[in-house]
Amino acid sequence: MGKKETIEEKTWALLGPVCEELGLLSVDAEYVKDREDYQLLIYIDKEGGVTIDDCEALSRRLDPMLDEEDFIDDAYTMIVSSPGLGRVIRRPRDFIFAKGKEVDVRTYKALDGSKELNGILKDFDKESIVLETEKSELTIQRSQIAQIRLTVHF
Repeated sequence: MGKKETIEEKTWALLGPVCEELGLLSVDAEYVKDREDYQLLIYIDKEGGVTIDDCEALSRRLDPMLDEEDFIDDAYTMIVSSPGLGRVIRRPRDFIFAKGKEVDVRTYKALDGSKELNGILKDFDKESIVLETEKSELTIQRSQIAQIRLTVHF
C-alpha cells in the first residue's frame, strides 16, 4: 500500500466513529496534491444534507486526533465538505446507496462504443457491476472502471 492509500485508510479509521457520534455519514477521505500543497479531503453526508456547522464540528473533533496520531509527514490542509450532487461511488456502502440510481461510468477503454456510459446501476459485486443503459444491459469488470458518479441533472 502506498503513502496516499495508507493516509486515506488511517484517516478513514478515525473518521467513522467521530462521524457516528456527530450523526454524520463518512463518505470518503482523499489525500491529494494540488500543485505544491497537500490536501486531506473529507467528505460527509447526512439525511437532509450537510451544513457548514456539521463540517466545522467534524473538523474540530478530527483535527486534534490527526495531530495526536501524527501519520501524515507533509504539511497539509484538511477540508471537510459534502460530496456534492455528483457523488463518487468508491466504497461498498456507496454502491449500496447507488443501486437502482442513475450513474455515469467512465472506463479506461471504450465499451459499447464509448468510454463514458450512463445508466441505472442494477447490481454489483467485488468483481463487476451491471449497468442498464438505453441500448442494453452491460456487465462491466470493476478493473475496467476509472470512475463512477451519481448522475446530476440540471
